[in-house]
Amino acid sequence: MSRRALRRLRGEQRGQEGPGLGELGLDPGPERAREGGPPPAPEKGPRGPRRAGVSNRFELIPAEESEDEPAAGEEQPDTRLSEQDTAGGSQEGSKDSSKEGAVTQETGRDGQREGQEQPDQTLATSNKPRKKKKKRKTKKNSAGETVEDNDLEDIDSLLERIEDPRLAPQSQGGTTTDSRPLLYVEHRNLNPENELKRYFGARAVLGDQRPRQRQRQYVRSMWLTAPKNTWPRYSKTGITMQLLDTRRGVQHFTFEHHREYQQVQFKFLDAVESMDPNNIVLLLQMNPYHVDSLLQLSDVCRMQEDQEMARDLIERALYSLECAFHPVFSLTSGTCRLDYRRPENRAFFLALFKHLMFLEKRGCPRTALEFCKLILSLDPENDPLCVLLLIDFLSLRAREYTFLTRLFQEWESHRSLSQLPNFAFSVPLAYFFLSQQEERPELERSQARERAARLIQLALIMFPSVLMPLLDHCSVQPDARVASHPFFGLNAQISQSPALNQLTSLYVGRTHALWKDPAVMAWLEPHVHEVLRMVEAQDALVQEAEHKRKIRYQSAPRNVYRHIILSEMKEATAALPLEVTSQPVMGFDPLPPLDSIVSYTRPERTSHPSNESTLSLFFRSLLPNFNLQGDARHDGDDEAGAAQDLNQGVNRLMAAMRDMLANIQFQEPPRDDNPEGDGDWD
Repeated sequence: MSRRALRRLRGEQRGQEGPGLGELGLDPGPERAREGGPPPAPEKGPRGPRRAGVSNRFELIPAEESEDEPAAGEEQPDTRLSEQDTAGGSQEGSKDSSKEGAVTQETGRDGQREGQEQPDQTLATSNKPRKKKKKRKTKKNSAGETVEDNDLEDIDSLLERIEDPRLAPQSQGGTTTDSRPLLYVEHRNLNPENELKRYFGARAVLGDQRPRQRQRQYVRSMWLTAPKNTWPRYSKTGITMQLLDTRRGVQHFTFEHHREYQQVQFKFLDAVESMDPNNIVLLLQMNPYHVDSLLQLSDVCRMQEDQEMARDLIERALYSLECAFHPVFSLTSGTCRLDYRRPENRAFFLALFKHLMFLEKRGCPRTALEFCKLILSLDPENDPLCVLLLIDFLSLRAREYTFLTRLFQEWESHRSLSQLPNFAFSVPLAYFFLSQQEERPELERSQARERAARLIQLALIMFPSVLMPLLDHCSVQPDARVASHPFFGLNAQISQSPALNQLTSLYVGRTHALWKDPAVMAWLEPHVHEVLRMVEAQDALVQEAEHKRKIRYQSAPRNVYRHIILSEMKEATAALPLEVTSQPVMGFDPLPPLDSIVSYTRPERTSHPSNESTLSLFFRSLLPNFNLQGDARHDGDDEAGAAQDLNQGVNRLMAAMRDMLANIQFQEPPRDDNPEGDGDWD
């Protein structure tokens, strides 16, 4: 039994003296007389002299000598001698103890002999309190090796230091190096409540949301969303996830739709073509966890300014998809892949993207950044939603400057991130914010300041059309030299290609609020003048950047258009080409890939004849499922069959009319409780 357990049994605090023989009501016996020690003085407790009897049977358990044993040469009170005698006698009488107990008894006997050899005058003058020196207690693990308590405490402290991000090792460049993968996702950062608790406290976030024990219902624990009591009861929807193959340590998965889910998907497509959101609502009443219906209805609610309902529908879609995860599928490893070319996988990408957009608007940029990393880890090579145009903004909003600089350093060589305007401007801004952190060493701050200066000058040379719109959004008036110079003037915006205009408009419209800081503008101003000096000197970097702008950015890839549509940035949406804006864009599948991998196809619908009468078209506008001709055969020679089909059509028409009239309810006029009236009318 450990010392802590013994102290708890005796009701003592740490550092208190153990009970003596006089306190336990036991006579030290003739051995005390032979030793020549003085009789023990009655010991007083905090509330007066203690009772001679034993009120707690656990007080009879002897304390381990290693807890209260003094070192050799220290002063030892007489009460400790009596306790040691008793402990020693009890140790000699226990012959069936374990090996660990035997080692402890030997230690106790050595302490007794050392205490007995001390002179009597030391015992007479040792009644004053002293500070005890405790020996290290040894334990044995399963392998038989002894482990000391201090070693265990050292291990705990090392684990805490490893988990502390502030104590991460530093690289030679002055940035923090992390041994974990770049796109490693932490489960705790996927919960927005954890971020809100850090900002406002748990009481302000939770409030009275904690349910009572009787009202608590069993819900499945999830990482992406927290199930709500207002949601319908979940049942299997017909979506599963399968492991396709594993290549080079990377696992490729895909979602699959069973036959019953495919039938619901076909009904959903019919509801979308009807252009009536009520049909989608009816479909969700029958299938409350149909993912595409939830995504499409979320867009409808968002257009109607019902943000809460739109967010709730997205969370329900994520819950439905997470319930279908494969047991091996991991959100945090960064080694699980989903192919966006498969239509079954697109709903997961879109639900994650729309969820992180709601989180960013809600004021949870750190959680949104974690979801952005998750989307990028699902397909980092192709990046179907082009979240690289967004991840820098979320990193700056969440103040994760080290992650942004690490992403730029590791991916610049094979992804050329500096050719994107958002990385070209956001990375030097991140280095500037790092140089302003006073808790960092001065050498690291100076290195970050130098990198920020060099990168912002390269960004201004490569993308001069960003400066004037950025200053305009920040309500900053440039000086006369900058405003009149053609390098940053209107000519720079007109001469750039439409694809580059989309990227720059997207970046300025999204991140201009981060540049409004007066300290940032004061840092930017001298670098703008330095770039103008290089332009006037006809530096080689300026001419090289102009040549790159003419060759590159001829047309934007399809994933960039998809990202602009999902982001709904007015500045970037206005710059979309006509071939994108002219085609219909569905919220559940915007701009599907041209090389899609289709696993099942929708059956062809029977086309309605074009020679329908006006009455038939009128009833079809009221009842979309009404068909006057039904399954009429196209064989014009069979008159009997045509007459029979006509009779069936008329019968269906009468039944439809009967149902429509039965559903019409007339509101009764309000009854007057006082029919006679209060008085006569003039």
